[in-house]
Amino acid sequence: MWLSRTRSTLDQYGVQADAVLHFTPMHKVLHIQLPDLQYVDMRVDFSVKVFATVVSISKELGIRHPEELSLLIPPTAKDIRKGKKPENKLHVQDTGRDSLNTSASSQAQNISGQRTPTPGTPQGTMKACKSSEHLEYQAADPLGYWNYKYPGVPYPSGTFRSPGTPASLQFNANDGGTPGAAANNHSFDNSLLLNGIEANGLALSPVAPPKEGLVRPRNFVEKARINSGWLYSSVSLMEQTIRESDTLMLRYKFLTFYDLNPKYDSIRINQIFNQAKWALLGEELECTEEEMMMFAALQLQAQLQALLPQPDLNASKEPDDIDAALNELQVSLEGSTLAGRSGDITAIPELGDYLRFMKPKKFTLKSFKPYWFVFKDTHIYQYSSKEEAHAMPLMNVNLVGCEVSPDVNISGLKFGIKLMIPTPEGMTEVWLRCENEHQYARWMAACRLACKGKTMADSTYESEVSSILAFLSMQAPAQTTAAVNPNQADIQPEHFVAPRFLKKYKTKQIAQRVLEAHANVSELALHEAKLNYIKAWQALPEFGITYFTVKFRGCKKEELLGIGLNRLIRMDINNGNSLKTWRYNSMKAWNVNWEVKEMLVQFEEDNVAFYCTCADCKVVHEYIGGYIFCSMRSKDSNQSLNEEMFHKLTGGWA
Repeated sequence: MWLSRTRSTLDQYGVQADAVLHFTPMHKVLHIQLPDLQYVDMRVDFSVKVFATVVSISKELGIRHPEELSLLIPPTAKDIRKGKKPENKLHVQDTGRDSLNTSASSQAQNISGQRTPTPGTPQGTMKACKSSEHLEYQAADPLGYWNYKYPGVPYPSGTFRSPGTPASLQFNANDGGTPGAAANNHSFDNSLLLNGIEANGLALSPVAPPKEGLVRPRNFVEKARINSGWLYSSVSLMEQTIRESDTLMLRYKFLTFYDLNPKYDSIRINQIFNQAKWALLGEELECTEEEMMMFAALQLQAQLQALLPQPDLNASKEPDDIDAALNELQVSLEGSTLAGRSGDITAIPELGDYLRFMKPKKFTLKSFKPYWFVFKDTHIYQYSSKEEAHAMPLMNVNLVGCEVSPDVNISGLKFGIKLMIPTPEGMTEVWLRCENEHQYARWMAACRLACKGKTMADSTYESEVSSILAFLSMQAPAQTTAAVNPNQADIQPEHFVAPRFLKKYKTKQIAQRVLEAHANVSELALHEAKLNYIKAWQALPEFGITYFTVKFRGCKKEELLGIGLNRLIRMDINNGNSLKTWRYNSMKAWNVNWEVKEMLVQFEEDNVAFYCTCADCKVVHEYIGGYIFCSMRSKDSNQSLNEEMFHKLTGGWA
C-alpha cells in the first residue's frame, strides 16, 4: 500500500510500530516493449493505478484512446508449455536509495515475501543485468536512472538520455558522459526521443525488428496461458511486484478500435498494424493460405510505401464536424429508404436465392443439396423449392445469438457460410454454399447483422457488402504482372508468412506468390495498406476472441472460455468449436465470489458460473467490464475518458 495521502497520519493508514516502511521514489523507469516489438525506457508513476499509468504512457507516445491498451508480463515458451504464470524478471534491481537499512530490508522480505532492493550500492555504479549480451552501453545519470541500448534500436548520433530527464542532464557518448558538456555542445528539440526512437519511428517501425520474446502457442490451452500475465488495471505497479527497470509489454487488450483516423492516428494505426502482423506471424490466429498471401502483400506494400515521401494528411481538405454529421445523417436516412425500395419505410428488405445446404454429421458422407432460402428480418427460412415458399418451411432459424464464420476458397470458387445455431443440446452446425462472390457478400452481410440483432434495413448493410467484396478482391489471383521486380524486392518469407506455410513451400515459391498477390494492392498508400491489413485482420473468424481455461460449476473437466467483443463463448478445448454463446446485450449482471474465485454471469436465458484455471478471475472480470465500457463510447469526438466508470466496470472490489 502506498502512503500517498500527505494529509493523513500513519495512524490513519493503520501503520503500527512494528511495521516496516520502504522510502522509495514514486517515479521509476520501466522497460516497455511496444506492439511493434521496439523497446522504450519510460519514467512512470509506480504509485498510481495501472490504468492511469497506461494513460500516461499513451499520452507521451502520442496514442489516442488508451483505454484499449494495457500492460502484460512477457510470457516465455516455458511458461505457456508448463502452465506457469509468467514471472517478471528484473533487469536491474532497485538501487540503495530505496533501502537505508540492510536488516530492515531482510525483515521486509521475510514479512512480505517480495523481492527487496540490493542495499548499500553507491550511485553511478554498474548493476546486475538480466543478460550482458543485451547490454551494449550503460551509464547512470545523477538521478540514478539507467540508459540501455538494445540491438536493433540504434541511438541517433551517439546521443543517450533517460526519458523524462531535462536537457541539462542529457549525455553524449563523445563527451565522456558529462551532463554539462551535453547541454553546452548540443541543442535538442522538443520531439519525442525514447531510446533513440524518434516520434516518426513509432509511426514507421523497423522492417524486421528483433523477434526475441515472440512466443508461438501450439494449441488453445497455450493461447489461454498467455493471458495470465495481464496486470490488474485497478492496482498499482509496485503492488503487483513490478520493480524498477522490469520489462513489460504494452499491447492492445480490448480489440475495439474506436475512431481510427489517419489524420490523427498515424502512430496508433502503425502499432495496431504491427500487433496484427506479429499475431499472424506468431500463429495466434488461424487464416487460410490465400488470406496469408493477402496479408503478406499488404505488408509488402506498407514497407515499400514507407520508403517514399508521404502526403501531408493535415494539408488535405477534410470535411469538418458539421459536414461529417450531415453525411452520417444522410447515410442513416438512405438506410431507412433502402428498406422498402418502393417508398414504404416500414418494409424490411428480403433475400431469396437457391443455396446449397448441408448439415454435417460424424461418420456420414453427405453432399450439398440445393434449396430455396429466404432471408427476412433476422430469420432464415428453408424451402424445398421456390414454388413452395408459401408453404411451411423445412427450417426456420433466428440468427440472433448465432455464430457466423466464412468458409471461402477463392481459387477453388468456394463461397461458404458456416452457421453455429444454439440449441438445448448445444451448438448445431449448418453450412450454406453460394454460387459466386456477389451472392456470398449479400448473404454474409445479412447474417453478420442478424447475429447482432440488426436487419438488412440497417444503414450499415451496403457498406458491409462492399467491405466483404473488397476483402475478396484482395485475395483474388492477380490479373496483371507483378508490380514489383522480383530481383529488386528483398522478400524474406519468414518476415511475411506464418511458419506453417514455410514448411509447405520453397522460399522462391512463397516470394513469387507474395509478389503476385501484391499486384492487387500496389496502388494503396501507406495508411491505406495498414488500414486494409487491420480490416482484414478484423474479418478473421478468430479475431477478438481471448481464451481462458475454466471449469464450469458442476463440471470436473477443464473447458475453454472465449471472451469476444460482444459475447462469451463456451468452446471445445481441443479444437475450439463453439458449444454455446451468450451475448453481452442479454447480460443482467456479473459478480465474483472473491473467496473461492468463482465468477457468476447472469443472462436473460441462463446463469453461468465458473472459475478460471489459467489466470486470476479478476483478469476475466476486467475483460468483460472493459468490453462493455468500450461499447459505451459515443461518437462525440470531444468526450473525455471516464476513468471512474472504467474502474466501476472492471475494478471488482475497487
